[in-house]
Amino acid sequence: VVFMGTPDFAVPTLEALIEKHEVVGVVTQPDKRKGRGKAMAFSPVKEKALEHEIPVYQPVKVREEAFVQILRELDPEVIVVAAFGQILPESILNMPKYGCINVHASLLPKYRGAAPIQWSVIDGEKETGVTIMYMEKGLDTGDMIEHVVVPIDAKETGESLHDKLAALGSDLLLRTLDAAEKGQLKPEKQQDDESTYAGMLSKEMGRIDWEKSAVEIERMIRGLNSWPSAFSGRQGKTMKFWKASVCPENTDKKPGTIVKVGKNTFMIQTGDGCLEALEVQLEGKKRMDAGSFLRGVHLEEGECLCI
Repeated sequence: VVFMGTPDFAVPTLEALIEKHEVVGVVTQPDKRKGRGKAMAFSPVKEKALEHEIPVYQPVKVREEAFVQILRELDPEVIVVAAFGQILPESILNMPKYGCINVHASLLPKYRGAAPIQWSVIDGEKETGVTIMYMEKGLDTGDMIEHVVVPIDAKETGESLHDKLAALGSDLLLRTLDAAEKGQLKPEKQQDDESTYAGMLSKEMGRIDWEKSAVEIERMIRGLNSWPSAFSGRQGKTMKFWKASVCPENTDKKPGTIVKVGKNTFMIQTGDGCLEALEVQLEGKKRMDAGSFLRGVHLEEGECLCI
């Protein structure tokens, strides 16, 4: 196996492959500068590969002939991809005996693209899952091999769902490879007319539009937890919202206005209904429950949260 992946989501799949198969090489994105000190940081997949003394390759572009030649020399029977971050050219797709197999965190053809986990929560889906698929030139358009369905809990966050799907994906991938070796795979075409797209996340996406309904904002808070997180502003500082609940009642105040301040929570009017803040974080402060926050910060009814 040659494994291609980059973030935390891909690590359980790599660990499962190391345990059951011969991983001859790991391909991941180039190191990036992170944090305030801008120190170079390895991807989670690179760290895991080095821990097991597996050769790591970090091409800026996988389609470069020099890297394609490296892959030819590794001579993989299968290439497994999980959240790698680059589209593979046909020169790589056609190389392995068992093809290039992708672990994708949605029930395809819904939520093709970079952020299927978060968007399934934001959109209020009742279920999602993992699909094992053959890779082809299009973005997540290849034939589906196996899938597993996962219900989305009422309080599911992007982070909690990420962890569930990462674990399930690794198990499903191993079963798929066993079936491939036995010639028992039965791929299924995707219905393109049923496809949806899960675009890449950005920090700016987390800015709360208080004109939206409380239901939509609460889902957004959960979906963008832990990154990039949902935020608004107060007196020129950013206020992040980590946990909230929906109150269907409306007031005559404009959206974004604090309409009630209690001992352990506060409520904000939205475009439809009120949002009860349960866990928040003011810029420069730690994340904390609303009660602890209110003991250190004085909020007043009628105050408007905006940037």
